[in-house]
Amino acid sequence: MAKTKIQSTVPHPLVAIELGSHGVRSMAVERTEEGWLHVLGAEASNRNTSVERGVVTNTSNASYGIGECLKLLANRIQHPQLTKAFVSLGGRSMKVVEVASHRNQVRSKEVPQNLLDEMDAECKQKIEKRNPQVAVLALIPYAYVLDGVSQDDVPASHQRAADIEVKYVAFVGVKELEQKVLDSFVRVPKYIEHTYARPDALLCALASDEDLKDGCAILDMGAQTTTLTIFKDNKYVYNKVISQGGYDVTRDIEQLGMSFAYAERLKCNYGTPFMDDNTANRCVRVPDPNAPEGVVVLRFSDVVNVIVGRLHQILSPLMSDLQAYEGTIGVLYITGGASMLNGMEQFVQELTTVPVMYGSHAAWLDEDTPDEYYAPCYSSLVGTLILGALYRETHPMAEPVDDLRKRIEKLTKNAQTSILDMFTEQY
Repeated sequence: MAKTKIQSTVPHPLVAIELGSHGVRSMAVERTEEGWLHVLGAEASNRNTSVERGVVTNTSNASYGIGECLKLLANRIQHPQLTKAFVSLGGRSMKVVEVASHRNQVRSKEVPQNLLDEMDAECKQKIEKRNPQVAVLALIPYAYVLDGVSQDDVPASHQRAADIEVKYVAFVGVKELEQKVLDSFVRVPKYIEHTYARPDALLCALASDEDLKDGCAILDMGAQTTTLTIFKDNKYVYNKVISQGGYDVTRDIEQLGMSFAYAERLKCNYGTPFMDDNTANRCVRVPDPNAPEGVVVLRFSDVVNVIVGRLHQILSPLMSDLQAYEGTIGVLYITGGASMLNGMEQFVQELTTVPVMYGSHAAWLDEDTPDEYYAPCYSSLVGTLILGALYRETHPMAEPVDDLRKRIEKLTKNAQTSILDMFTEQY
């Protein structure tokens, strides 16, 4: 989790993809010699991706958006073809569980990466075997115990041990969440280089070394989900997803008598959970072709009351749970598209004693980065790329699983078996 500079360089760009309720967003970066991320470009496909509350409901729509987005990105960065990407996963079913793996090497010797990979795989299998309905979205080690001595960092090449234990926190979700994302890539066809839990990507992008030491929380306010994650004592201790977000605020405003498009525009341009004496009696005129005069006149106070009501419904259960950690963590970062509502930082601060501030991933980007890429909507992509870069360092020879080839081989085998059965007399 430490904010370590990324050292090595590779000829292929790092690419991350994020599937949202309103489309697909992607970003490509390269690493500078100093270890920072240089943004090559970002693109989005605003087509219907059939993502509901973090879960893909239609793989055909999602795969089309993925293919279109990567094609646009390849054109932007003048790359012949982008075939693989790192992906962050989230959703309403996501939870945190703890698990551990143990190995004894008989005698004291180095702790190789392939052994740690085997321990990772064992823990993943252990969780999924215990509950066949879930998939491990991310497995994050928080302690390495070498011959009884615990440390936070991955064993260095000079360290030796006979007895090894690794303690993990795993983000798990319904198996459908992961499988449908995989299927969406197979249909393009593109490859997933590695997947990460969205909360872990955000922590990497937003948290400082001091935050990791003292503990912090991240409030991720998306379009259809709002997630509170708490990190303390070098591990995740809490994660809760509310199946509501900025989309629901817009729907509520729409009920005041306007189209969804105008409700979204009103929310983004003028929406706020606060009003003062100057705005209490202010009116807002919204175009409506069905109205007698072609417009709907709304009191600004009605819009504010609608926004406040929905925000309290979304945030109250999360802030109630956060109380247990007040005084023990240093900061609550807010991020996500819905967090950009005017006055949101102040509104959240009134619900908790934990210091609240907007999260920023600026520390990871080189100084030539255009201002647009500092927006909160890119934080999870940047975090995913940080994790992806570290993955390539520890797995330099790793290749993405060719799911398309395996799928074709399986279909071919099934077809051959079916044909053979048709012409084989059964006794």
